[in-house]
Amino acid sequence: MEETREETPQDLRNLALKVAGLLEEAGQHALHDQLNPRNLALPSTDDGEHGPRYRLETDSKILRFMSSRLADIAHFDGFWTTRPAESRPGQRYWYIGKIDGIINYVRRMSEWTLTAALFEFGPDNEPKPIIGVVHAPALGLTYLAARGAGAVRIHKTAVGEKRDKVVPSMTSSLDGSVLSYGMSFIPSESQRALDVASALAGQPADIKRVGPASLDLCKVADGTYDAYFEPMLHVWDIAAIAAGTVVVWEAQGTLSRWDGERIHWRHDNDVVASNGLIIRELRQYLQRYPWPDSINQR
Repeated sequence: MEETREETPQDLRNLALKVAGLLEEAGQHALHDQLNPRNLALPSTDDGEHGPRYRLETDSKILRFMSSRLADIAHFDGFWTTRPAESRPGQRYWYIGKIDGIINYVRRMSEWTLTAALFEFGPDNEPKPIIGVVHAPALGLTYLAARGAGAVRIHKTAVGEKRDKVVPSMTSSLDGSVLSYGMSFIPSESQRALDVASALAGQPADIKRVGPASLDLCKVADGTYDAYFEPMLHVWDIAAIAAGTVVVWEAQGTLSRWDGERIHWRHDNDVVASNGLIIRELRQYLQRYPWPDSINQR
């Protein structure tokens, strides 16, 4: 009987590269829609407390394209959003995100991404992302990472493609650092972010607010930012967080909830990512504004 070859980190990286190619193809269509808008964004029928305030036909096209093409490149057990209630160790599910940074997209800014993450259930029956791809079509940037294979940034320019290993900064103190933060359209959630930014004032050299979350995570991974924090990333943000998380992990950065606990992949999270050198100092500020007791974890 023929032996089954054990999967290697390079196998996972090759799969990530194939998925990156699919996201680039989908991204060209999304970019065309952004530059040639016809009813680009329609008001959402969702309550703002339970979902984004816009819905895009572009999102539907991306999901249909990626779902149909993924089946051609690798075996997997389904998609994260339609997975069964119980999963077995070893099962894998793709999570294809909607456009991350929808406000930026609608306002014709360049900072928005398409994301894909592959989750695998471990021996403890807990899911963990093992591949992450973040593609920013308008910037010509793609970040990808696979478990055990490191993280790569691909920059496409008019003169060719440049590939770099992704590594975080060596900044060792909040003093002189460059941070990034995210905030929600829900006032109480935004206030938490603004309170932290205000408390930090005077220490970092700069605190940026651009987004989206997936790109901010990747920019921590590649040293553009020394850290990033956001007070409430919702269940609909999981694809973006997961994709960026694998990039941070494989770049040897750190990522957790504000209290230091691990990210929960089935419900809302506050998130902080760093180069690993300033997290203890930064967490002192985050812990002044703890997770609200009124939020019940599912």
